[in-house]
Amino acid sequence: MAWFRNHYKCAESGCKWADEWSCMCDDDCPQCGARHMSPFDSDDLTEIIEECRGKFVVLRSPGTAEHVPEYKEIGRFSTVEEAETFLNSQGELWEMIP
Repeated sequence: MAWFRNHYKCAESGCKWADEWSCMCDDDCPQCGARHMSPFDSDDLTEIIEECRGKFVVLRSPGTAEHVPEYKEIGRFSTVEEAETFLNSQGELWEMIP
């Protein structure tokens, strides 16, 4: 399942906040309670790279994730460049699957 950090700005109070969701959905302002604010920007966090004990671990949020990303390791590499190359090749493979 996709995972996003959505960035919001309240049309009423001007309050800015970020929240993570499984989609780019509307949210309510935490300051004034105004409803249905749409994100003005989103960061795709479905796949991320984290450093762990000198290795670069590629994590993906699985399709079963609902309320939290539930990241699963899909690769471990010596350099961040290798991890990024792996992710880029995975994207090309996903595009080829009908």
